[in-house]
Amino acid sequence: MRLSKYLADAGIASRRKSETLIAEGRIKINGVVVQEQGATINIEDIVEFDGIRVGVQEKIYILLNKPAGYICSVYDPYDRPTVIELVKDIKSRLYPVGRLDLDTEGLLILSNDGEFTNLMIHPRYHINKKYQAWIKGHITTAALKNLTQGVELEDGLTAPATVTVLEQDQHSTLIELEIHEGRKRQVKRMCAVVGFPVISLKRTAFAFLTLDNLETGHYRHLNPQEIEHLYKMGSATTK
Repeated sequence: MRLSKYLADAGIASRRKSETLIAEGRIKINGVVVQEQGATINIEDIVEFDGIRVGVQEKIYILLNKPAGYICSVYDPYDRPTVIELVKDIKSRLYPVGRLDLDTEGLLILSNDGEFTNLMIHPRYHINKKYQAWIKGHITTAALKNLTQGVELEDGLTAPATVTVLEQDQHSTLIELEIHEGRKRQVKRMCAVVGFPVISLKRTAFAFLTLDNLETGHYRHLNPQEIEHLYKMGSATTK
């Protein structure tokens, strides 16, 4: 097996990131530092990452309904609650697949499969995400058109989005946005730039996955059919 694939299967990093770790001299095989790209290993070999032995784990895929107030990180230096605390009964080391802001709720996937994570979060794979956002004021037709066509942010023009008005009250509007990019705080920045700041935000769908029958703070395991479908979606867009 290629060393980079072994590291990805062990949940250390994606294959691409694993190649970087190899180049940096952080991987040993049988006590010897290996920096050769394309290196392979046999079943009896002992692999170490930063001096710690690596073993291939059972692959786990979790769908979590994240509450507000939790950060998408394995560890927080400021001692804020992390999403890992919501799945602490699972003994394997899990990592968030992408991120939701501290105050953003909704659908979050966690896994120890590095290759899967890369397929799900890389922008070239065009995995759609759906959000519901309460925004200040009554959104205008012009603002909706701008969001649909793409808006200019400090890191470039966004891809076109699908936007639907779901509800309005006296002072705010509930909209649904569907995007495939995953830039930092993207939905909040998009709404702010067209003049309608976000009050609250929830991710309601990731590809075909939804939060149906899953209470806030609870999780479930993805089933084999869902995992296979997600892999196919990511793989299809790389061709």
